[in-house]
Amino acid sequence: MAQEQIQLNDYLRETNLIHARLIALGIFLAVLVLILVARLWYLQIYNFDRFEVLSKDNRVRLVPVPPVRGQIYDREGRVLAENVPVFTLEVAPDKVKDMDALLNDLSKIIEVSPAQINKFRSAVRARPKFEAQVLKLNLSEAEVARFMVNRHRLIGAQVEAKLQRHYPYGPELVHVVGYVGRINQRDLDNIDERAYKGTDYIGKLGIEAEYESHLLGEVGVEQVETNAHGRLIRTLDRNSPVSGDDLYLNIDAELQIKAREYLDGKRGAVIAIEPASGDVLAFVSNPVYDPNKFVNGIDHQSYNQLRDDIDRPLLNRGLSGRYAPGSTIKGLVSMVGLENGWSPSHEVYCNGYFTLKGSSHRYRCWKRQGHGPVSMAESIMQSCDVFYYQLANTLGIDKISPFLKSFGLGDRTGIDLPAEPTGLVPSREWKRERYGVAWYPGDSLNTGIGQGYMLVTPLQLGVMTATLANRGQRVEPRIVGHLAHATGGPAPREVREISGAKLSQVDAKSTHFERIIDAMEAVVHHPRGTARRAGEGAPYTMAGKTGTAQVVGIPQGARYDESKLSEFEKDHALFVAFAPVDDPKIAIAVIVENGGSGSGVAAPVARKVMDYYLLGIDANAPKPEPQEIDEASPDAVSEGQSDVSG
Repeated sequence: MAQEQIQLNDYLRETNLIHARLIALGIFLAVLVLILVARLWYLQIYNFDRFEVLSKDNRVRLVPVPPVRGQIYDREGRVLAENVPVFTLEVAPDKVKDMDALLNDLSKIIEVSPAQINKFRSAVRARPKFEAQVLKLNLSEAEVARFMVNRHRLIGAQVEAKLQRHYPYGPELVHVVGYVGRINQRDLDNIDERAYKGTDYIGKLGIEAEYESHLLGEVGVEQVETNAHGRLIRTLDRNSPVSGDDLYLNIDAELQIKAREYLDGKRGAVIAIEPASGDVLAFVSNPVYDPNKFVNGIDHQSYNQLRDDIDRPLLNRGLSGRYAPGSTIKGLVSMVGLENGWSPSHEVYCNGYFTLKGSSHRYRCWKRQGHGPVSMAESIMQSCDVFYYQLANTLGIDKISPFLKSFGLGDRTGIDLPAEPTGLVPSREWKRERYGVAWYPGDSLNTGIGQGYMLVTPLQLGVMTATLANRGQRVEPRIVGHLAHATGGPAPREVREISGAKLSQVDAKSTHFERIIDAMEAVVHHPRGTARRAGEGAPYTMAGKTGTAQVVGIPQGARYDESKLSEFEKDHALFVAFAPVDDPKIAIAVIVENGGSGSGVAAPVARKVMDYYLLGIDANAPKPEPQEIDEASPDAVSEGQSDVSG
């Protein structure tokens, strides 16, 4: 019988093995706990500041709050540029999975043109993905309603309410106020982008551009909490923006409108200035265009039509148009003569033309048969060219040129509008530098009657006239009268005056000013004055000077025949004046391109503007029809009874 072997367990060995395993497990857990504690220390203590910032950045966003652009008013408080609320459709590219599908869905509920889509795609390519780009502006209420109903499935698209610039007077003040436009890459290259965070517009032209830093304001910022999808949960903090300054112009909008109306659709400019202060009361350039079309970008076809228009509405004629001043400067040339010893009683015989010694070339007077003997006062009153040929030949350009410049002609006036050009008052040095030839006596003759090389702007003529009205005191023309500065708090806006600087005093005797002004008064009020029709019946005194500037030269022996010239070859009509003579309230310069006679076309415009400003009379207002009184009517009886009793 085999002996059965019995296997006995080694309990001691097994117990030791279990103990070893438990110890190993304990050590592993202890190490694991130490690692966790170390990691916790690393995250919560050692790198606390860093991870706190990262955590906040993940749920807190800083959102720029654009300031409200300052508004623009005229001197009577009429709004010239305002901010109106509009709804815009925007898309944030970084939140859109399929842009083509989203645009297709949007197009089914909101009318979006291919041009708008192309413009949007261009903006998306040019700007960071996290910036929302405008797809369509000025949504109607119906479009907003349709979007809100479908909003849940249009992820990445949103409708925003924004303020948009609007010009309630439309084209009337575009050459003064200018307009804003959307910020483009060229603007971004020249501005501090931090100051324009959240802002889409910038001043492009006129006062809007010149006073951009005042109108813009200061950007604010909101600290907002968002969820994982970027949706706003709440506002944590807010640093409010500061609105831009409101500007109050010296321009009288109603006078501006009337002045343009009096141009009767003709190409030209009207500049009206308050002589004592330099305040610009009206600054007209005609034709005009609507600035509202430029706010959100004008389409190519419309812009090309404006650019190619033969009447050039985009040209600011008052500021940038340069013309020969014609006879409007004869008063100044006379004063050069007086300052250099020319007797006011000295007479020059006008037989219709003037010739230089040793030359057969005839410099013609506008009056073909001549004026006969004329004194200085008569030469201004009748605008005799021969007198000024003789005077300019005697004086020479070296005396004429600096005196004309002392009135500001040919130079920038310093007006608060951007891109003011210079004009040209020629000199001996200028011609040598420009053409490399000497100055000839004939050049002086042409300068003496405001022709030849000489070029001035209507604004310069307006300033020249204001300087005459001030008896030689020059002032800097100023469009903006004062601004209301936003303080950023509940306190009322701080008003700051902006006055034109007093410039140099023209170096001439006061008696010479009075002599010239008396002659200019005769131009308007004397029976033989060239602008006598413009002065008829005026209850105030005017001092004025007509001018007719040639556009094309007339060959020797030929006569000016307007009927044989095209419209753009006809003479420019000019007139400068101020009133009342003893206490000037307004100085004015009028240019009508290819208008013909200064006395027949430009002077009546100035008279109408002065009547409106000084007397409140609108020359274009319908005349009341005489009323027939029915003697049997109760009103007639009552009026008659009243007269008897009164």
